[in-house]
Amino acid sequence: MSTTGPVSRPDPAAAGGGEPTRRPGTVVRPTGTHWGTYLVEGDGQRVVTVHDHPSDPDPSPIGRALTAATECRVAAPAVRRSWLDGGPGTAGERRGSEPFVEITWDRALDLVAGELDRVRRDHGNRAIYGGSYGWGSSGRFHQPSNQIYRFLRLFGGYTDARGTYSASAAETIVPHVLGLGYQAAVAEQTSWSVIAANTELFVSFGGLRVSNAQVTFGGSGPHHTKRWLERCTSTEFVSIAPLADDDAPEVDARWLPIRPGTDTALMAALIHTLVVDGRTDEAFLRTHCHGWDRLRAYLLGQGPTADPAGPTDAAWAAEICGIDAAAIVELARTMAAKRTMISVSLSIQRGDHGEQPYWMAIALAAALGGIGRPGEGVALGFGANGNAGAGQRRKRIPGPPIPPQRPDMPVISVSRVVELLESPGEEFHFDGVTDTFPDIRLVYWVGGNVFHHHQDLNRLRRAWARPETIVVHEPFWTPMARFADVVLPATTPLERNDLGGAETMLVAMGAVLEPQGEARDDYDIFAELAERLGFGGEHHQGRSADQWVHHLYDRFRDDNPSAPAYERFRADGHLVHPDMAVMGERRQVFLEAFRADPDANPLPTPSGRIELWSDVIEGFGYDDCPPHPIWLEPYERLGTAAAERHPLHLVSNQPTARLHSQYDHAEPSRATKVAGREPARLHPDDAAARGIGDGDVIRIFNDRGACLAGAVVSDRLMPGVIQLSTGAWYDPDLGVDGEGDGTCKHGNPNVLTRDKGTSQLAQGPTAHTCLVEVERYEGEPPPVTAFDPPEIIREG
Repeated sequence: MSTTGPVSRPDPAAAGGGEPTRRPGTVVRPTGTHWGTYLVEGDGQRVVTVHDHPSDPDPSPIGRALTAATECRVAAPAVRRSWLDGGPGTAGERRGSEPFVEITWDRALDLVAGELDRVRRDHGNRAIYGGSYGWGSSGRFHQPSNQIYRFLRLFGGYTDARGTYSASAAETIVPHVLGLGYQAAVAEQTSWSVIAANTELFVSFGGLRVSNAQVTFGGSGPHHTKRWLERCTSTEFVSIAPLADDDAPEVDARWLPIRPGTDTALMAALIHTLVVDGRTDEAFLRTHCHGWDRLRAYLLGQGPTADPAGPTDAAWAAEICGIDAAAIVELARTMAAKRTMISVSLSIQRGDHGEQPYWMAIALAAALGGIGRPGEGVALGFGANGNAGAGQRRKRIPGPPIPPQRPDMPVISVSRVVELLESPGEEFHFDGVTDTFPDIRLVYWVGGNVFHHHQDLNRLRRAWARPETIVVHEPFWTPMARFADVVLPATTPLERNDLGGAETMLVAMGAVLEPQGEARDDYDIFAELAERLGFGGEHHQGRSADQWVHHLYDRFRDDNPSAPAYERFRADGHLVHPDMAVMGERRQVFLEAFRADPDANPLPTPSGRIELWSDVIEGFGYDDCPPHPIWLEPYERLGTAAAERHPLHLVSNQPTARLHSQYDHAEPSRATKVAGREPARLHPDDAAARGIGDGDVIRIFNDRGACLAGAVVSDRLMPGVIQLSTGAWYDPDLGVDGEGDGTCKHGNPNVLTRDKGTSQLAQGPTAHTCLVEVERYEGEPPPVTAFDPPEIIREG
């Protein structure tokens, strides 16, 4: 095993099969991404073009972003100047505003290995936080989270995180209510073919956007959601959301605008209407649910958890959510009269008390009695997960062996990283566990951009100054890299071989580029560090990266004997799993067996039933998450005193032209910018009241921060709402010596959002509970510098 450089390099000239016509001197290789599979044409130094994969009937336009894979790159190992001069802990407050010094790989690896050893020796493994947000690659071997978690666990452990910024509240509450993990529940959802044939009314809370359904964590296969929506010709769609275009245009949904963050109140009123009308399925609630009597008492304004205002009737909810009481009653009665599917997007659980809308939606579906019947019940993940409604589970693709985490290592909710850094020694509560935050001295981050997905970036920036050392692997000069001490340049998926899971396919991901600058694979970086730290053999097991990929494919063949030999697979470019159907075609009904016989097919909950009351959660004693679904006032919303100072609700939804912040520097994302900044939509009434016109640079602000954006005036959102998608690369005004006010010049909405957990149960992010004000920016706005590299000093 060499310790002087990368272990091996894939050959970009080794062409794959099934390629389109290509230019002289180029190769075409398949690549898998979280938003689809493509054929990428490159000449070793640049991506020439990106071809749609012939298997995909509706490819995502985000694929064109791969042409920017060689731009904004980290060229060589780079170290923040103060840290290099003064050592660990020097001038952490200057992260993000200092020059970097380029050094050799050997010196960089010696520095990082020395820091890992020092922190472990002096403070223990608990003082190391291993950060990764695995969207970095859909490849099974090179997925960044696989690499860092494997390395750090072999190293002896680290402070870990659980959950996702996308779905923490759902991931925590669904197992308590249904006994299934959230992703397992998504895999078991009713298939699109069943919905198209049986559903009469499809009510979506939070939208049903096709662009979101084109993304699947771990790799998206051929996209069929749009086709299925077009086949739902006998289904009426109702969209309950603050944005009119959050539902697919193919379904011509009836739009019910709702104040953001009030879905739970509306659902409670719908169930209340069913109760007083005598339209609830009492037999199902008695035989298949636990705790209906106590939830019913709450809805009727009775019992210890009753709302101070009394019953959760339509008039009560109308004051909260802004939907007319008569419309609420009419919707409830229509739901009861038709085969109704209740769909909840991930957006509605990314707010204060985000566990509640998912729990209440399941209760609503249970009250209607449709759970387990074809075309009825509750739909989880539709319009948010590309594989929702697929009718089948994804094929298991082996990954590298990851040792179990040491049981004495702390685990936090992934979105509580600022509290972790701010509050060493303080007690925290998380899904029934009580622990104390360790004193983090070293942050090691591989894959992801915390300055994209975290909330209250000004607070994060202050907390980020506390650790003594921050090490980041990163291909691009993203904010994640700029706020590090040591930046190790990593390859992209286009510079290495891998196995790409793509739902119904397995993709032979192949290199079309040489490593850019001095970039190395994450695996090779960790292999070098493991050698220095004394466990190299245990880490590499005698295999290069390409040999690991070959080995994992052989393991896949052990379970799938019809798969061709590895060399044939790479030449063909992909294989189709013969035992899987086209997405959505196979018949599947969520919880059908449970409905048919709950005694023979109980749910894996304590009661074996749907838990409308949780004795487990009651035992936790959390005052911010009672043991049944309930409306709890969020820390701010429209219609309250907080809206007098900040009268607009910010919706920071997913962008349509990129995945999160990935490839924000590429053409698809840049083409959407207004005045060079992230576009912000506001209603004509709100724009006119502030003298704002299309194309104006605007300042959006609250007590937490401010950002600049480009105004787009639109009637496709309700008055009182402003929409600014997440993902613009953070570009704070830090001034020359850190005296700037932190205004993001580029339009990152997370300078405005609050960093608070949903509750002590899930501790998920609450980005969608956010009030702001907006004004037209006067004078010459500052230039956007998000895509400019930091000042680079070359050592010696």
